[in-house]
Amino acid sequence: MNKTTLTEKDIELLKKYNTAGPRYTSYPTAPEWRDDFTDEDYSATLKKLGGKAEVDPLSLYLHVPFCQERCLYCGCHVIIDKNRRYVKKYIEYMGKELELFAERLGRKHPVSQLHWGGGTPTFLNESEIEELYGMISRHFTIEPDAEIAIEVDPCVTSKEQLKVLRDLGFNRISMGVQDFNPSVQEAVHRVQDAKLTVDLMDYARSIGFSSVNLDFIYGLPRQTVESFSETVKKIIELSPDRIALFSYARVPWLKPHQKKIMDSELPDVDEKFAIFLEARKLLIEQGGYVAIGMDHFAKPDDEIAMALSNKTLYRNFMGYTVLPTDHFIGFGVSSIGYVVDSYIQNVKTLKEYYGALDAGKLPVDRGMTVSQDDIVRKWVIYSLMCHFELDYSKFQTRFGQSFQDYFPVELPELDGFQKDGLISFEDNRIAVMEKGTLFIRNIAMKFDSYLRNKQQERRFSQTI
Repeated sequence: MNKTTLTEKDIELLKKYNTAGPRYTSYPTAPEWRDDFTDEDYSATLKKLGGKAEVDPLSLYLHVPFCQERCLYCGCHVIIDKNRRYVKKYIEYMGKELELFAERLGRKHPVSQLHWGGGTPTFLNESEIEELYGMISRHFTIEPDAEIAIEVDPCVTSKEQLKVLRDLGFNRISMGVQDFNPSVQEAVHRVQDAKLTVDLMDYARSIGFSSVNLDFIYGLPRQTVESFSETVKKIIELSPDRIALFSYARVPWLKPHQKKIMDSELPDVDEKFAIFLEARKLLIEQGGYVAIGMDHFAKPDDEIAMALSNKTLYRNFMGYTVLPTDHFIGFGVSSIGYVVDSYIQNVKTLKEYYGALDAGKLPVDRGMTVSQDDIVRKWVIYSLMCHFELDYSKFQTRFGQSFQDYFPVELPELDGFQKDGLISFEDNRIAVMEKGTLFIRNIAMKFDSYLRNKQQERRFSQTI
């Protein structure tokens, strides 16, 4: 397949809908959060949570920002630490944040989901991994059947580290690959021998990780339909439990290092779309994977595939999940959380992070307390993105009013999607068609009141 196999209709849709838009790992999205949300606001929110009669299980995210090298495609908050100058102090201060959080919460809460991301969490050595996990265990009760996951870079992850992680209780592991093609790896400054990934996958399985997953990016420099198809065939051969296939989010105004990637080496929008379509086709038809949401794939017997089938799939800052905990807590620089009715983001520099904690304050940078309208729209957006449908009767049951009455402006604006064959109106619901799933961000944007009423321009990556 090459881009000439796209029909004229496909190309028209690409040009029409390839606009900038949010990924909706939260609603309202992070650009709408406020700088005047403070430690006092967060503390008040935690007091509400701690005072609830029932103890709700939590999802925890720990951000380890360090990397030895900077990958040019990266959109994460990363601190390059070639000589490991910062790690010891950072772990010490994460301990302070965990302790301060626990004091404000007032009781030891159960945890059903724990995720370490980065950066590169396996930048920590074995003893540092054990130390940080011990800090978490002191302040929270990790449930016996909790999902405990970590993101790793195979280039800097040892079997010894994996053994420590597994012994601590980690049961899911995601390995960043991006592309197996050496030329693409060179272009993005992420040279990674495929054998490293294969050996690490085999070892992770042998010691009992229940889910071994791979992450890839399409739309990178030097990628073609043909070259990425070879990567996908390799993926199918390795048979990971889940696959994340993300669109390269080009945001050089936020991540200046991305400017080192030459526009001339990037696939154009038609080629990028064809790369994704062929990859998707191969994963489904040859690999037997189930497409989950807009950018994930899983084996049919994986719990996330079953959640899609029975409409219990959920979305949060980590992407798609089967654990819809009401409270998602972020620790570490730049981490993001949602507690009771508020979003919170931590400060982004080590200096600010250490300074806040030395002053006895949670290191809050910004946040937002959501309105009832935000809660309604979030439910609608997540229903579309997770289940590819919106049931009017479920809306009525949940919010006590008619969907048609609540969205008199938005509903007529969906007619264009219907004419383009992306959605249908049937059986008192909106159903997203197969091709519409590729443009789900555009459909969801119609229910985003902040985009509609924006006072200033918000910059996002392209939806395709």
